[in-house]
Amino acid sequence: MKIEQAKDKHETELMNLPNVIGVGIGEKNNEPVIKVFVTQKVDVASLKPSEVIPKRLHRFDVDVEEIGNVMAAIQ
Repeated sequence: MKIEQAKDKHETELMNLPNVIGVGIGEKNNEPVIKVFVTQKVDVASLKPSEVIPKRLHRFDVDVEEIGNVMAAIQ
């Protein structure tokens, strides 16, 4: 499975997790990763098991990046 297929397959379930505001593809240490963007990182202990972002999806690492709240600019 290609990384694009892995991201597409899991994007809806990832977007339903607490604080998740985006899912994409990026690189970490020169390797492709599935990026999960969150408003704020929280301690795993404060989450239910069903709310934890997985460390890997298929054979790809998942990188969680805190980016805060994102708002569109209206011009």
